[in-house]
Amino acid sequence: MNDGRHTLGSILALIAVLVGVLLAGAAPASAHAVLTGSDPRDGTVVKTAPKQVTATFDESVALVEDSMRVLDPDGRPVTAGDPHHAGGRSNTAQVALTSGLGQGTYTVSWRVVSADTHAVSGAFTFSVGEPSATRASAAAAPAVDPAVEALYGVGRYVAYGGLALLIGIGVFILACWPTATSVRVVRRPFLIGWWALLLSTVALVLLRGPYDGDDGLTRVFDLGLLRRTVESRPGIALLARLVLVLAVAALVRHRLPESKPTRRVVAAGGVLSLGLASTWAAAEHASVGIQVPVAVTSSVLHLLAMAVWLGGLTALLVVLYRAPAEDPLPPVAVARFSRIALTAVAVLAATGVYQSWRGLGSWEAFTTVYGRILAFKVWAVMLMLLAASYSRRWTARLLHVKEKERVLVAAGGGGTPLPSPADESDTAGPGPQAPRRGLRRSALAEVTVGVVVLVLTTGLTGTQTGRAADETAATASKVPGQPDVNLTLIPYDTGKSTLAGRGKVQVTLEPGRAGRNVVEAIVYGADGSPVAIPELRLTFTDADRGIGPLDAQLADERGFWGSDTLNLPVAGTWTMRATVRVSDIDQVTVEKTVTIGR
Repeated sequence: MNDGRHTLGSILALIAVLVGVLLAGAAPASAHAVLTGSDPRDGTVVKTAPKQVTATFDESVALVEDSMRVLDPDGRPVTAGDPHHAGGRSNTAQVALTSGLGQGTYTVSWRVVSADTHAVSGAFTFSVGEPSATRASAAAAPAVDPAVEALYGVGRYVAYGGLALLIGIGVFILACWPTATSVRVVRRPFLIGWWALLLSTVALVLLRGPYDGDDGLTRVFDLGLLRRTVESRPGIALLARLVLVLAVAALVRHRLPESKPTRRVVAAGGVLSLGLASTWAAAEHASVGIQVPVAVTSSVLHLLAMAVWLGGLTALLVVLYRAPAEDPLPPVAVARFSRIALTAVAVLAATGVYQSWRGLGSWEAFTTVYGRILAFKVWAVMLMLLAASYSRRWTARLLHVKEKERVLVAAGGGGTPLPSPADESDTAGPGPQAPRRGLRRSALAEVTVGVVVLVLTTGLTGTQTGRAADETAATASKVPGQPDVNLTLIPYDTGKSTLAGRGKVQVTLEPGRAGRNVVEAIVYGADGSPVAIPELRLTFTDADRGIGPLDAQLADERGFWGSDTLNLPVAGTWTMRATVRVSDIDQVTVEKTVTIGR
């Protein structure tokens, strides 16, 4: 007994440490990283070749060997070294370029692992000198190898199923029917759940390296990838899950054979369940975004409620079919589970509403992939609730039959014993066996729909949330080359027959809204190549409101003209005038209207 207590105490201490480490690593961030800027900027033309390319994201990102690839117009790589965080900032990715880059359009393909452990990818282009007729493909490569992604998804689904069986069956045994018979009957599904969770977690540990690094299945056993996995937050969560699964085995071996579980066993089981659920919450959507502490707590409760309901239903179904005739499932055990399931449903509803709000952010987000999967999940849960309502009705009838039998026995009438599972069949006529048979069917329906719910839940965990999708769309408009960055071309002609005598001025306003703006202007000559001129002046006037002219105060930055002091006080249509001087006596002033957003 002392050895058992020592083992139990060690398990509890270990769980406390693991849960603390996991939850401490859940830092606020935005689900799925979004590219917010780059240097050179997307779609721009620079006069001289840059020495490196930098991408900036809205949250911390993890980098791998090929997180940034830069290809020349002919599709040849021009990077020098591995990508790294620029200036130690964890929300950036930077890679050095080889020297001697020629003119043309270069393609930057990026791939990072966002703070919510999901890989994201994208691409952008920039040109040196002038855009080229040929260029490498700008399409973003898949963030994850398709085979790795498929197996990783299967592993997550099996892990969910294993968690539900472990926790649900454990709760059913401890709270509903704590007898040696119940342990014997549900032993096989409990072991299936344990092995499913153990093996799926091992598989996820092996697949995590190729998942993060966009490698194929050939590198599953690569020691370098495994070392990188165990140092990452998702890797730590998976290793913690492995330890907790082994702790479950130790607890079952030392304590569960007892006919009546002690409070220490119940407490240990509860803490183990909490720890297992925390390994999901600490490395999925709940660990990033808004209200992280509340979201992590809600996610843990949601997982536990799901496991208690679905795993308990599985235990109930197995017992209804396989309980021995001499010791059938008592109706009071069914009633206890019915009350527990009702509480689990209430927790699922409350946490589900909160998580839906947090993941969607708006009604319009139901049109996103995340929103559509969530809608299907809601309908599936409603079907489960419908089946559960029938289960409660059959439970009430079963209790009524048992009470009637008890009254008859107390009155000396002998009563009619409830039939054993072996005596029941679907063709049996009406009688006391009908409630048990009906309960079987409704429980089977609940479990069947529950499997679908698990599939949809697995899909949700690997899908960008609706709120993040809206944020991506909003942020994308701020990326240079996109609509929210105002790019205007102003043709000019000084009448001088030189390369710089006529051409166009490319003016970029970022963010192109009322308030302070960064201005960059590049002058292109008659042949479309950037040219150097002695002076460029840019002013903005809003004649309707009597504002201006406001001088942008451009400075020659040796390749472009720039300023970060322009302040446009109001939104609306402004007149932008550019004075282009190409020699001591040759200059021209041209203008064009530009729309400034709010």
